[in-house]
Amino acid sequence: MITTTARIALVGDRSPHVKSHTRIPLLLDALASRDGLVLDAYWIQTADAGAEAASGALARFDAVWVLPGSPYASEAGVLAAVRVAREEGIPFLGTCGGFQHALLEYARNVCGITGAAHAEHDPDAEDPVIAPLACSLVGHEGLVRAEPGSLAESVLGAERSLERYHCNYGPAPRHLPALEAGGLRLSGHDEDGQVRMAELPGHPFFLASLFQPELAGDGTKPHPIVKALAAAAVAHAAAVRARGAHAAR
Repeated sequence: MITTTARIALVGDRSPHVKSHTRIPLLLDALASRDGLVLDAYWIQTADAGAEAASGALARFDAVWVLPGSPYASEAGVLAAVRVAREEGIPFLGTCGGFQHALLEYARNVCGITGAAHAEHDPDAEDPVIAPLACSLVGHEGLVRAEPGSLAESVLGAERSLERYHCNYGPAPRHLPALEAGGLRLSGHDEDGQVRMAELPGHPFFLASLFQPELAGDGTKPHPIVKALAAAAVAHAAAVRARGAHAAR
């Protein structure tokens, strides 16, 4: 049996002080050994992400994962990475800051929200799309329920799941109707009804969560969201390889 190896772009300013970053090697090993999902991971600093997107290099990956670690060195680079994955149908996951910037990119480039801003990058913004949370979620855990019929539900199941957070910012409620009207599905909520997950219907795999699934457990058993991204990446790689083989005939 031939194992398909998928190439995944890890977009973020890699740091030994960001726990989600240090979890990546454990998760990659576990995905390969437990689930037979082999990922060849490449870290892309946010300052380089814009150039990688513009050159077409980012579009040749089988998945893009925008990791936590905001404020990023380059907000523009992160948004460019999100846009490539969204427009090119590349499997995408955004966690914590990645979730925030996935919504920000959608607000700017799809919904046309003038002056859409992230308050962490632009604290003087009058009406930010991503705003300070009423209560910080740094170090908190909370229950999340996925919406019926959503990608989130297909990954997490119908029951509530206990998830870990490390964030101070989230989507401003005032802008949520515009995001939904633009086609984004707000597919996971906490017990207070606050948005904690979003996805893009019609895309092969586009999922974002305010919580950090990469922090679940001790890293030896990947969270269902991480496993689902890996499976989508491998499927993408296999499809690309099949198209290449067909074209070569």
